[in-house]
Amino acid sequence: MTRRSVQFLGAVLMFAIAALVLAPAAARGATPPAPISGEKVNINTAGVDELVTLPGIGKAYAERIVEYRQKNGPFKKVEDIINVRGIGEKTFERIKDRLTIGKS
Repeated sequence: MTRRSVQFLGAVLMFAIAALVLAPAAARGATPPAPISGEKVNINTAGVDELVTLPGIGKAYAERIVEYRQKNGPFKKVEDIINVRGIGEKTFERIKDRLTIGKS
């Protein structure tokens, strides 16, 4: 074997070992799977990771929804999400079919 072949095999071996060591560590820190598109999201219990699955809702808006809920208590109706700063009629129209308040 040439020196170049040995170096190449060594690099491949290092990547393989790194993948075997890092994959289980990454799996332990994995977040729960996001809801399937079309699945309802309970805006009274959803965390940021679940809220960002809604169309047009990024991390900042999701954090605002959670913060609003913590300050004001649970949403009484899905339309109340419009009271969250930055979420207007257009956004509400886009997400309303995916929202629930989880009536008990």
